Amino acid sequence: MLELIDAHLHFFDLDKGDYRWLKAENPPFWPDKPLIAKNWGESDLTLPSELTLTGYVHIEAGFDNVQFWREIEWLETYNKLPFRSIACVDLTKTTSQFTQDLNNLRQYPTVVGTRHILDDEACELFGLSNVQQNLKQLAAHDLIFELQMPFINTEAVKQLDLLLTSIPNLTVIINHAGFPPNTNDSLYPVWVNNLRLIAKHPKVAIKCSGWEMGDRRYQSNWVLTVVEECISSFGLDRVMLASNFPLCLFSQSYSKYWQSFNNLPDKTKKALLSHNAYKWYKF
Repeated sequence: MLELIDAHLHFFDLDKGDYRWLKAENPPFWPDKPLIAKNWGESDLTLPSELTLTGYVHIEAGFDNVQFWREIEWLETYNKLPFRSIACVDLTKTTSQFTQDLNNLRQYPTVVGTRHILDDEACELFGLSNVQQNLKQLAAHDLIFELQMPFINTEAVKQLDLLLTSIPNLTVIINHAGFPPNTNDSLYPVWVNNLRLIAKHPKVAIKCSGWEMGDRRYQSNWVLTVVEECISSFGLDRVMLASNFPLCLFSQSYSKYWQSFNNLPDKTKKALLSHNAYKWYKF
């Protein structure tokens, strides 16, 4: 039986958290958003018989975007499996305010990193001096920065390359494989080239997940091609598979999602399903 550490998932408690993005009146205006707008926890993670869940990485999910630590407090009160937390932060705060936020977060033993979703604002944010200083603070505290932005944005990737050169001790983990286009899209080679540019930085790893965010009916062959390219660029020890639960349910069940990787070689599966997450997220 193979062990699994799901390196990217989200739990919700709509009674305790805010989750403005899950409310019908707020973006994103997905017609199928009601499918995930409910409470989710460890008991909902049903796996095929060949896998056993030994841990997971919980990524901030908008529980409270002002008092970020409330989400961590909630998680640490009831979860039973070993897990690590990636907390929400605001990189645009002043360095002193950011220091205070980090001090609040560092009191929680599961916190190993933070995320500020960059998306299409990456170029603008990378150019801000306080953002650069705050990323240096993350590096100084040996905290991971979870990077969410499209890797078809060449200008943003070039800025990221310069930033990582100036902060070589910053650990970065790319979310959702940098949102790859379909292989027949003219932007696919752009994604590949940009991925390889950033892969030269040894403290950068990548998570393959979030396929359903671009296409609810994505093809498994495309996923496997992307995974192969990530391994080719980063090496086997810097790539992880993850579910993006519960958003993966937009396309298929949690169990079927993991079954879709059954045909990977055993060595690859062990690395991508658990060994790499164990190392990068400090289990």
